[in-house]
Amino acid sequence: MVTYRAAWVLPISGRPVAGGVVSVERGVITGVGAHEGGPVEDLGNVAVLPGLVNAHTHLELSWMRGRVPPNTSMPAWARTLMGLRRELAGAPDPVEPIVEAVRAAHASGTCLLGDVTNTLAAYEPLVDSALSAAVCAELIGFSARDPEAIVRAALERSAALTPADRLRLSLAAHAPYSVSPALLQAIARGNAGRPLSIHLGESAQEVEFLRQGTGEWRALLETVGAWNADWTPPACGPVEYLERLGLVHERLVAVHGVQFDDDDLARLARARATVVACPRSNRWTGAGEPPIERFYASGARVAIGTDSLASVDDLNLFAEMAAVRQLAPRVPASRILESATLAGAQALGFAPELGSLEPGKRAQILAVRLPADVGDVEEYLVGGVEPRDIDWLGGDA
Repeated sequence: MVTYRAAWVLPISGRPVAGGVVSVERGVITGVGAHEGGPVEDLGNVAVLPGLVNAHTHLELSWMRGRVPPNTSMPAWARTLMGLRRELAGAPDPVEPIVEAVRAAHASGTCLLGDVTNTLAAYEPLVDSALSAAVCAELIGFSARDPEAIVRAALERSAALTPADRLRLSLAAHAPYSVSPALLQAIARGNAGRPLSIHLGESAQEVEFLRQGTGEWRALLETVGAWNADWTPPACGPVEYLERLGLVHERLVAVHGVQFDDDDLARLARARATVVACPRSNRWTGAGEPPIERFYASGARVAIGTDSLASVDDLNLFAEMAAVRQLAPRVPASRILESATLAGAQALGFAPELGSLEPGKRAQILAVRLPADVGDVEEYLVGGVEPRDIDWLGGDA
């Protein structure tokens, strides 16, 4: 057993402890809090906290870094991304950028990812890494004729992968404008109680599509031959639409929410669902800025994600927290830290193991070097931290 003492210990599940300790034995946390005697390794002026949880990314798109320029229209941005993907002409997503993205995410303090994937290209790099992940096989099909067959094929592909203790597989739906109602319901049935991720309320064009059946997303569907003439617009907001289909529940992971109004957020809060904020990506794609203060005020669980390297400069979740802080100056820093750790672990189904410093949880522990004059350690941490100031402590990191 080793006991670490730090200037600050942030359990997340409790208040910060000045001069606190964390004890670890065989990769498991055995004690947190005040030092009660015995040998101790003094880490000095650092803050100790659990590894971060990036609740939404697309590792397979890492090769697109710097190749999909920012846009003021999200459908236009998506057209560029789709055109770039067509250049692969059916070839696999390049592995080397995925490996580097995984390495960089870990180096910047992340221990758990919610990775949404169309190709499963990141699965083996994740197996070979120190990261845990909820690997969400994403399905698309607005004019799908046999939704059950699509879900069955996805489950068979997932079942053929090499099992890994730290990776858990589930299904994801891309978005309401790209997945038919029947396929949404088939995904929900096939997901068997696991987290269900979906891009939701991301752009103004999505809201127009659901309320009126018009706009840029419909034009894109028609252009690629995916429009379903039998579809009737539900004439409601994005969360009510999913609620009518039976998909709003405590396992729902609703990503982005830039366009969520108070009614959307109230429905998510009642269902104990999660909304994932990705503000840097939202700005890049032209979706806008998420109403993060209203996310927190609603009572819904709030997690944080970076999205992919196609729409953000890096996968540093400390940088994402800084963006959240800028948009939500009245939200306590403690709640933002909880969003980047325990709330993300809860949303992805890993809370019994990760997300906080508590006895019995895996020792995925960060030590962040602090300046000499830090007055509010929580506020400092949500202001952005560079990888050079981060170390992993013991355990299985």
